[in-house]
Amino acid sequence: MHFVNPQMTVTIGAAMAAGMAMLFRMRASNKAVNPKKLLIPPFAMSTGFLMFVVPMTRIPLSWGIVIFLVGATLFAYPLIRSSQMEVRNGGIYLKRSKVFIFILVGLLVIRILLRQFIEQYVTLPQTGAIFFLLAFGMLLPWRLAMYVQFRKLQPVKNLQG
Repeated sequence: MHFVNPQMTVTIGAAMAAGMAMLFRMRASNKAVNPKKLLIPPFAMSTGFLMFVVPMTRIPLSWGIVIFLVGATLFAYPLIRSSQMEVRNGGIYLKRSKVFIFILVGLLVIRILLRQFIEQYVTLPQTGAIFFLLAFGMLLPWRLAMYVQFRKLQPVKNLQG
């Protein structure tokens, strides 16, 4: 009887998610952005915090804060730097970035290596919780930075009736 290796399944899932992010990013540069497109992903992802209702996913609060901050600084920074917007055809578009794909692949490799290390010390559900916090810490500042860029490029609307 063959059993599925949970670690390999997670690694393959992470690689597929990175591939989807690359595909969506390339397609996104062809469509104008708006506040909903920028802010809904972190809002939707925040529902993942419900995992902490289940006791087996809980980690110490201090770990969670550090992990979130690592995502928000070390992981978000290259994404923020490589995500620039421009005004084109009356809309605001995300500029294509050749380095973005390399950044995503690099972050994926780092996450896979970290996961293999961390799994030695905590349970698989706790590992999932750690990497959720890392990903959320990366996504939130990145999307907020893009929203700030969007607002700076958005034309000032006439407030006089």
